[in-house]
Amino acid sequence: MIKRIDLSRPGNVDEYIETFEDAEKRDFLRRLRDLSRAGAPTAGEGLKWGNPSYFLYTILFAFAGYSKHANFVFTPSTKEAFADRLTDFETGKGSIKLYYDRAIPAKLLTEMIAYRIREFEVDGVKWM
Repeated sequence: MIKRIDLSRPGNVDEYIETFEDAEKRDFLRRLRDLSRAGAPTAGEGLKWGNPSYFLYTILFAFAGYSKHANFVFTPSTKEAFADRLTDFETGKGSIKLYYDRAIPAKLLTEMIAYRIREFEVDGVKWM
């Protein structure tokens, strides 16, 4: 059987970001990428389920862009650890909704990344 390759899907994070036509959205996603790389410099970077993800033997966190917002996704336990600081955000199981027209909460996300790395390395908490 011949395996077909879907050339319409991005193959890496650069290509993923370039799929967004709006320059402001691309810039926002690049800033999320920069924050991710700075917070987890030893983590691998790739696309998991079509979204930028950062991993050390398991997924640590990911982000995704949508038409009106981006989501930054952690484990539910990481999100819960910061619940008192997320009251101004719309959240899901492990996600935080970030609107393109608002400032990125860089300090909060950086702290959450550090918590998630510790959660994996010390407590052994894997991805969902």
